[in-house]
Amino acid sequence: MTGSITATVPVLASLDFVESAAFYTRYLGFHERLQAADYLILERDGLELHFWLCTERHVAQNTSCYVRTRDCQALYSEFSGRGLALAPPERTPWGMLELYVIDPHGNLLKFGEQTA
Repeated sequence: MTGSITATVPVLASLDFVESAAFYTRYLGFHERLQAADYLILERDGLELHFWLCTERHVAQNTSCYVRTRDCQALYSEFSGRGLALAPPERTPWGMLELYVIDPHGNLLKFGEQTA
């Protein structure tokens, strides 16, 4: 018998849970599932992002996560339409179309779509 892995959940640094929750809900369409004194959980489309309370900005500025998507252009249009200033998706040499979002604390989210 073997076990199974059902999901991975990025755990990102947050300098301020209120600021993180506001950014992710306003610009990226997430909703808040839980906010405790030292932990925050946001969710969108079955994807969870967890945040731990951190006091050192350099930790968040050196953290990223990769989020697979089926349509980077649609996310770019949605996020831009919500008022987020960001560059359009870029094609990579490794066969992905990627959209980059940096949150207020410096965490980098790479949204990636497999290209043909």
